[in-house]
Order: sequence, then structure tokens, then C-alpha cells
Amino acid sequence: MAFSKSELDHLFTEAHTHHGWQDRALDEKILRQLYDLIKWAPTCVNGAPMRLLFLQSAEAKEKLVPCLLPKNVEKTRAAPVCAIIAFDTIWYEKLDFLSPHFDYKTAYKSNSALSEATAFRNSAIQGGYLILAARALGLDVGPMSGFNAAKVDEIFFQGTTWKANFLCNIGFGDHSKIYPRAPRLNFEDVCKVV
Repeated sequence: MAFSKSELDHLFTEAHTHHGWQDRALDEKILRQLYDLIKWAPTCVNGAPMRLLFLQSAEAKEKLVPCLLPKNVEKTRAAPVCAIIAFDTIWYEKLDFLSPHFDYKTAYKSNSALSEATAFRNSAIQGGYLILAARALGLDVGPMSGFNAAKVDEIFFQGTTWKANFLCNIGFGDHSKIYPRAPRLNFEDVCKVV
């Protein structure tokens, strides 16, 4: 079943990265709803390495401020939630449960470079699902890579096996503060069929 044009427009062609936010809180119930959609994202060996830290309180977001590029500070303070999309460096420890049909755990546990690259890549896939799932639930998003990941790890994940991938503000966007639609590259500019 294909989506209608209006549904596709909502998810893709009319959707914008948001920089301004309405003063409307997000209930934890909607964050749980969001995760219940994201968890179905395809990942290598069903490993699901993404971990999420939802910063909702002003205090939590203030801890993030020193990690942000200056242009990202005020929009993050104003957003109802800033999600830190992270990955677990020992994600393979859950493989006995997530992928019981084969022993993938041994291969990833014995190769840290492969394990971390797989976790980073697949948490990014899951993060892309977060963006689309949020839009499907009527939320707006503002994904960001303008931050110091090592500092985020130090402040929020010290003593854990989590590492930051990217950030995403989530809430109800202020449509008066979106930028005009920027151009995109054409198929011929970026694609080859062989």
C-alpha cells in the first residue's frame, strides 16, 4: 500500500528542519509512542544499537549548552525535547535476545572496530526513523550535528558504554521561523544506475 501524495508531502517534500518552537510540552506518552515506531527500523543482525536520552527539563538542556555550537543554543533551549541519539558500544550483548538464530555476538565482541562502526551506522539509520516517526505523529524535528560529541559523552554518558551520534530537537515547530526551502540535488547529480 503506497502512501498518498499528501502523506508523502507531510513526511518529505513539505517537511522542514525546525529552528523555532511553540511553547507546548511533550508528554512522556508521546515519546514512548515515538520509540514504539522507531524500534522497527532495520538494523544489521537486528542489533538495534541506538540508545536515546531525551532531555526535557531546562536543567538537562542547560547541561548540553556547553557542547553546542552557538547557533544551536537558543533553539535547543526552546525545544520541548532534545534527543541525544546515541549508540551502545557493547550493543552486541543484546544479540542473544535480538538475534537468537545465529551467534553473531562472538564476531562483534571480538572486533571492536567493526562493532563500533556497525553501531554508529545503524544508530544513524534508527535516528532517521526517529525523524520520520516524529513527523508521522504530527511532531516537528530539528536534527543537528553542530555539537561536540566527546563533550556530550563526558557530560551525559561518562561511566557508560553509550556514545553520542547526533542530536534532534523534537516538538511542535514555530512555522514562522523556518527557513525558505533550499534546493536539492537532482537524480543525475548523485545517482548512477549500472
